[in-house]
Amino acid sequence: MPSADPAGVCAGGTSHDPAGLALADAVSRLRRAMRRAARAAGPGGSFPGGLSVAQLEFLSCLAENPAARPSQVARLLRLAPSSVATLVNGLASRGLVIRTGGIADRRTAMLDLTPAGHAVLADWQDVNEQILAAALTALPAAGRRSLNSSVPALRELTAAVDALADEETTTGG
Repeated sequence: MPSADPAGVCAGGTSHDPAGLALADAVSRLRRAMRRAARAAGPGGSFPGGLSVAQLEFLSCLAENPAARPSQVARLLRLAPSSVATLVNGLASRGLVIRTGGIADRRTAMLDLTPAGHAVLADWQDVNEQILAAALTALPAAGRRSLNSSVPALRELTAAVDALADEETTTGG
């Protein structure tokens, strides 16, 4: 991370908001801690279904976007089409994703979760819910109240970040 002077200007002249940097650091650390805790909770230190984070994110994307085309998933996840093809092939071979249509041209196919894919995703969500529930009980009541009241703002922040990613996609950035 670039070093900043007391005014929040980093080497190279870029200005940074200290609150934004602190939030980015907290989110990054939370994501890392959640992955570590999920691995610790899984058999043999693995995630549900023995999947990677990328595979679980792919399943989550399909759950939010049923019947998505591979190109749409690539855009949503900001992945190369070849990476999506690799994920689809691997998840389909495990019976977690089904490809329909697109017999002559796989790019016209639609992707969906199978019942097994939904089950693995539900397991992933359960693991995350259990981790957070256990961690929240370790916090003082004031901290739990503060986090609970922050959920709507975090949802809005997530939507704003998604909108930025979508904007970058449409402007070619």
